[in-house]
Amino acid sequence: MDTVQPIDPEHAGLAERLAGQGVEYVLGGWIDAMGRTKSKMVPISHLPDLLAGSERYTPRGMGDLGQMTPDEDECVGMPDLSTLTICPWDRRVAWTAADLLWGGKEPFALCTRSVLKRQVALAAAEGYVCNLGVETELYVFRPESLERADGYLEPMTHAGKLRPTQAYDAESVMDALPWLDPMAKYMAETGFGLFSFDAEGGDAQYEFDFNYAPVLAMADRISFFRLMAKQVAKQAGLLATFMPKPYTDAWGSGHHFNMSLEDAETGANLFRDADDARGQRSGGLGWSKLAYSFVAGILRHARALAAVATPTVNSYKRLAPRLADGSVSWAPIYAAYGDNNRSCMLRLPRNRPAIENRGVDSAANTYLASALMLAAGLEGIRLGLDPGEPVEELTYDWAPAGGAPQKEAASRVRLPRTLLEAVDAFVDDPLVYEVFPAQLVSAYAEMKQGEWDEYHRQVSAWERTKYLLAF
Repeated sequence: MDTVQPIDPEHAGLAERLAGQGVEYVLGGWIDAMGRTKSKMVPISHLPDLLAGSERYTPRGMGDLGQMTPDEDECVGMPDLSTLTICPWDRRVAWTAADLLWGGKEPFALCTRSVLKRQVALAAAEGYVCNLGVETELYVFRPESLERADGYLEPMTHAGKLRPTQAYDAESVMDALPWLDPMAKYMAETGFGLFSFDAEGGDAQYEFDFNYAPVLAMADRISFFRLMAKQVAKQAGLLATFMPKPYTDAWGSGHHFNMSLEDAETGANLFRDADDARGQRSGGLGWSKLAYSFVAGILRHARALAAVATPTVNSYKRLAPRLADGSVSWAPIYAAYGDNNRSCMLRLPRNRPAIENRGVDSAANTYLASALMLAAGLEGIRLGLDPGEPVEELTYDWAPAGGAPQKEAASRVRLPRTLLEAVDAFVDDPLVYEVFPAQLVSAYAEMKQGEWDEYHRQVSAWERTKYLLAF
């Protein structure tokens, strides 16, 4: 079998040990733009070949990114052996994260993992290690819900449907244990460091909280988590979705990033400073100048970041000030930061030395979103940017530009209201072209503009109700 690297004799022993544990197949999973694992399935006896780069792909166009052409060279899926994990829900299969190499040599321009690896290397060259924690939410529902005309996702039990919200409801969590229990056990087994899970604001919506990790390791972990969550749900007779807002009355599903920097030599967190001058009247906020510059860099590129952090038409149904019942959405609408202010895009939480970005949703490709967020933060540090004072009031109550004082309104940057706005900001931002290969920028913009055009061509029931007899 043709490989791009010599086969390591020790990998035959690894294959034997895995086979002894019941593993029959291995996935060398590369991640498409939608965050889905793509891979050929390789018998365990061929693991040494897989790890030497035996498996080739024509990945362009997968997940709608780029145009597939049959006359170009193939990519090699090169597994990262450090990520090898036995799938606890089906121990016949082991999973690894993989990089796509163009012709088996250079990183493929549309490889999302390679994009993040480059930013990690640039951060390391400046003396930083980037850590990431992710608070990810999802909905789990009964398959028969797909037949409902109103789009409601029927939960696995009826302990939910509490008003105004079932968030943190213990009964709702206990009734969902047929899915949550194996998820918790499998996450513990595979090293997530799970420390809590709960019912969130929507019926059949759940959140998992687990340990942070270096940013690349966390992106790999999220890729595995998504595969696991959906497969375990199927085993429980359910379906899981990371769609940000599945129906009108639903709470949106976030994918909050908690990002921090540490000193590459000492391992010290660089975001805390007991002598922080901001907020001294209340005892000080405790953040470093470097952290504030990191915040300012992210805010500077917030509108472009939206294209990869909130990457679907549906994402912008979540980025609204209020839910259908009039209550606040808890999702950001302005590029602002606050001290523990959950109405802002960026929150500086009191209980952890990390900057929380609440503007990332569950559909985001973690590799792409974290690469641009890290690059923006590092730019803020290099330029010595300052974000100003933290916002203390609810941003949902801010008057629109026409109703606020001119100076005040000019300083407020509204996050994109639609995917089209976000894509326009993405292609207009110079930093985007430093982070992503030009081929990826053009392919991604074309894909997302096409997604918007497809949506915009549809005539909805709401439009007919609103306009049919009005004109």
